[in-house]
Amino acid sequence: MGDRLKGKVAIVSGGATGCGAAAVRLFAAEGAAVGIIDRNVQAGQALAFELASLGKRVVFATADVSQKDQVNAAVANVKASLGPVNVLFNHAGTIVIKPFLETEEEDWDFLFDVNVKSMYLMTRAVLPMMLQAGKGAIVCTSSISAVYATPNEVLYDATKGACHMFARAIAVEFRDRGIRCNAICPGFIETPHGLREVKELTALGVDVSEAALKAAQGRFGQPEDIARAALYLASDDAEFVNGTQLFVDNAFSAV
Repeated sequence: MGDRLKGKVAIVSGGATGCGAAAVRLFAAEGAAVGIIDRNVQAGQALAFELASLGKRVVFATADVSQKDQVNAAVANVKASLGPVNVLFNHAGTIVIKPFLETEEEDWDFLFDVNVKSMYLMTRAVLPMMLQAGKGAIVCTSSISAVYATPNEVLYDATKGACHMFARAIAVEFRDRGIRCNAICPGFIETPHGLREVKELTALGVDVSEAALKAAQGRFGQPEDIARAALYLASDDAEFVNGTQLFVDNAFSAV
């Protein structure tokens, strides 16, 4: 337990499970009050209850983060419970894995809504509080897929490219008003999301075997690997880090 986020009020979207939940736990352990925003009510409430029972200031607010009214209501609930938000971890996201010519317009719209529009809506809701305070840190989950294409993931790769640029552009526009915005680019991470990706790619003939992953990145990444990177970017330790992409992939992207 430390104090790297002492006095901070953080929101983690997609914070009920996986890397998001790992970040909620770590942010709370490092002194932040944390709002979990997720559509998984059962897991989100359970995590909030668990951490609150340990004396942490953690609340859950349900939202489909691709829906403006739900996002605004959830952010308002967190603010009412914990105070003005000065750390935002835009982590919510999902994946569509299909051969490109089997994808439909509905797949495209769904994935851009969940992966990209959600970052716009969450940032749009939280940023005014940060500007009023004159300081804030935003972390956006991109992916190695923003720059390294994978067969059968054209839609996903395109959304993550957008996340990449969203973080850079927010940083440039708001740097001189005290705002930092950075992206994290995970490799393959051992979460339900990551394991589903491996399973579905394997079924389509893409080699993401244990041996292939070991060759590309040494091992499966763990949720805590992403949480620690998010903690660094969210903390004042990274006060001169802005508009960057932090690849958390054990050299996958360095080859």
